[in-house]
Amino acid sequence: MAGIPFDQREGVIWYDGEYVPWSDAKVHVLTHGLHYGSSVFEGQRAYGGDIFKLQEHTERLHASARILGFEIPWSVEEINRVCNELMEKSGLVDAYLRPVAWRGSEMMGISAQHNKIHLAIAAWEWPSYFSPEERLKGIRLDHAMYRRPAPETAPYKAKAAGLYMICTISKHEAERKGYTDALMLDWRGNVAEATGANVFFVKDGALHTPVPECFLDGITRQTVIELAERRGLAVHERTILPEELSSFEQCFLTGTAAEVTPVSEIAGTFFEVGEITQTLMRDYIAEVQGGAEAKALRKAS
Repeated sequence: MAGIPFDQREGVIWYDGEYVPWSDAKVHVLTHGLHYGSSVFEGQRAYGGDIFKLQEHTERLHASARILGFEIPWSVEEINRVCNELMEKSGLVDAYLRPVAWRGSEMMGISAQHNKIHLAIAAWEWPSYFSPEERLKGIRLDHAMYRRPAPETAPYKAKAAGLYMICTISKHEAERKGYTDALMLDWRGNVAEATGANVFFVKDGALHTPVPECFLDGITRQTVIELAERRGLAVHERTILPEELSSFEQCFLTGTAAEVTPVSEIAGTFFEVGEITQTLMRDYIAEVQGGAEAKALRKAS
């Protein structure tokens, strides 16, 4: 299904409390969320029928909406139930889920205090964000053309649609130059993240990763830090300067879509796909699939 446009796929989408045919899940062109970015979303993966860290994702969805000034009219528990129900109704086992909430069409202007809040949830089969071939040898990053904004200039703790505009522009520019993704700096010129994933570096047996003070502290990022600490690896969350890149031995990205993906190059600085990166790749897969195995055992008992 990789080549089928997302508005032409088969199946159902949960939309404002009911299941509708996939192609009927539509919004009007004068929707506030489309014009002014008043939309928040989540991306979560299911492995073996079990949605990894669903509670954390749904709680973050609600928190993102509150940061943008609106309340989602379905509780965390209701959204969790729908996500699991949608998986079963769609016959999916390994899948990607996308809940999205947005302001509707009642008012068109900067102010939209009384617009209806909508919520839709879709699920589909989606393999790794990067191809298996790229992941095995490490992906190549360029330097992004835009920086992550200062924390007082954007609601960076929200997974808000509008914040991804500069990510799309930067990733498209990197792809035009033959790279897979781009490394973004923060407003001060320090290393921040990739366009849709957090970044880690390895040096002398320890992990180094930027402090999430202007970008999302990803759920996969938090999981990988826990996995590293279980291995007894030191994790340093700190300011990382661009001129330090050449001093690191390994580099990898983390995210729900990216999972744990090695990086072989950042604009002429090269890294090995080393033992620590490979170990954390395996540990992450074991962690997410372990949840699925546990669920299967519960069903069998």
